[in-house]
Amino acid sequence: MLSEKDFIVSSYSSIDYAAFECSAPSNIALVKYWGKKENQIPANPSISFTLNNCKTITKVNFTKKKSKNDFLFDLLFEGKPKEDFKPKILKFFQRIETYCPYLKEYHIVIDTQNTFPHSSGIASSASGMAALAMNVMSLEKEINSNLTDDLFYRKASFLARLGSGSACRSIKGEVVVWGKNESIAESSDLFGVEFNNIHKNFNNYQDTILLVDKGEKQVSSTVGHELMFDHPYAEKRFEQAHDNLAKITKILSEGNIEEFIKIVESEALTLHAMMMTSMPYFILMKPNTLEIINKIWKFRNETNIPVCFTLDAGANVHILYPENVSVKVLQFIKDELVAFCQNGHYICDQIGNGAESK
Repeated sequence: MLSEKDFIVSSYSSIDYAAFECSAPSNIALVKYWGKKENQIPANPSISFTLNNCKTITKVNFTKKKSKNDFLFDLLFEGKPKEDFKPKILKFFQRIETYCPYLKEYHIVIDTQNTFPHSSGIASSASGMAALAMNVMSLEKEINSNLTDDLFYRKASFLARLGSGSACRSIKGEVVVWGKNESIAESSDLFGVEFNNIHKNFNNYQDTILLVDKGEKQVSSTVGHELMFDHPYAEKRFEQAHDNLAKITKILSEGNIEEFIKIVESEALTLHAMMMTSMPYFILMKPNTLEIINKIWKFRNETNIPVCFTLDAGANVHILYPENVSVKVLQFIKDELVAFCQNGHYICDQIGNGAESK
């Protein structure tokens, strides 16, 4: 089992310049992570579908500089300087310095863009930090000849977690588990691990994201996680997450979509229940979120088509369904749900394979 010490670079060579481009997708949790301990350690395990189309594409240039005293970086978002993102990037670099001491030797230029709206509940911090971590590891691969492919991806997930917890689930794999759980042999609090025993019923599973509200979230995920400290229902919730993870991995292996729906929808509503019962309390769902949920339930009851919803910490609705019912579900979305989306906007996505180096 890998420990934090295994991610510390003991020796590396020096290069004057390097440039990389990496992309990383968002992910949608089926069993939700909500609440964390020190150093971005999850209070409970989670499991997610890795997406394909909703991703961050990041180019990074590393130029050797004379001083090694501090981090020096510039940040462009969609081609323009983005000063309000810089404190989070600086905190990320500070957190990973022990594991990536070479970063202070370079002037770093980060040029990043999303294929979807950021800060609106589609886990843009997950894809963004995963893409940045992949670029950092691309540099490490250049200067550390001892780095194996397996350690490359494990450390990329480990680093991404230190930027945004759920980012560790965006590095590799269609389905990723993060957090130690007895039912998953190699599971870890330090990084995400692929869950490979997936039934054909979940191949190319679809996720259509209904953009109910494309604005920034009312409360950041960081603040939200902190609200689980002293939450009256926290311990029971953490127990529930462990139980649901064990159940859903069995479901994913056996292909039982009916039971999959029950856990996924319950987890989504539990996440929002935790926010509504914290102090201070928040309601991140919008009226249109509830309209969509009720219409999904009605459609499923009337047609027996196995469509379900999940939510992240925001108002947008992820509609999950098998590929073989896509035509009917997309028609349902166009006929009955588009009216509840901001400017009629939605994104069609599906399970993907994780981050890529260009």
